[in-house]
Amino acid sequence: MSSTSSNALVRRPFEGIPAERDLVAMRQLIPAATMTATTVEEHGGVDVVLATILPMAWPAVRRTDGSVIIGVQSTFPGGDLSRGIGQVLLQALEAEPGTPVTTVQLTDESPRLQDLLDLTGDFPIAVHDSFDFWVDPGAERTAEIEQSIKQADESIMPTKPVEGLPHAYWVDAGPKEHLRWVLDADEDRVIDAVARLHARRESGVGEDTKYVGSFRAEGMTIPVWDLPTGYGVEGVEKEAEAFRTRFEEALDTEEPLTPLERRARGGIVARQVTLR
Repeated sequence: MSSTSSNALVRRPFEGIPAERDLVAMRQLIPAATMTATTVEEHGGVDVVLATILPMAWPAVRRTDGSVIIGVQSTFPGGDLSRGIGQVLLQALEAEPGTPVTTVQLTDESPRLQDLLDLTGDFPIAVHDSFDFWVDPGAERTAEIEQSIKQADESIMPTKPVEGLPHAYWVDAGPKEHLRWVLDADEDRVIDAVARLHARRESGVGEDTKYVGSFRAEGMTIPVWDLPTGYGVEGVEKEAEAFRTRFEEALDTEEPLTPLERRARGGIVARQVTLR
């Protein structure tokens, strides 16, 4: 178990977890999703559901069956997100079944998520169009709970994973649709890749689509493309294989940018929207 200060900033908190990029997507991009995991035998081999958000923005709940559900979009103290989530998991494991964990008691001895979870698992992610996963399977589903879920569901922006483009998510944000892709790459290299493609007029996903900028989150770079209304996840999936091939080739290129590509890069940086 690591014992660095709980306030030390960790820029890539989920490093070492097989589902690192999807966990970042759950923190940053997806309104409603769950991922299943298990604690190591030392901590009981307990079933854990990592969820985007829980009712009342609770950090975690110990369910009536003894399993734990954690809201990764909650606010966690300290500079290491993994340690904050690890501490709340530890508290949930010690809580009475059927009770929420409402505050995180972080110390320098708090474990990281990587210390508690069995990292040999698959960590499958499921994207939902409802917060139905809030319901404790062992608890009564009251009218009040139904109403609370229905209200929360109204805030969900339709979001879907893109087949053929791992760790990429299509979202219908109302006036616009976007593609957002979580990449384990330096932001400068991502912009270089876009510039190489832009110089060949190939930086879009498909027709009438446009790269608009990127942002950093939890050590990953997340580039974003605008899509025309009605494009849908199907539109992205139709282009996914060809787009992924040319983008990854551009990302892997070590050659210096040509004068044309440098001009394209200058234009991209000047126009890049500040995204969050």
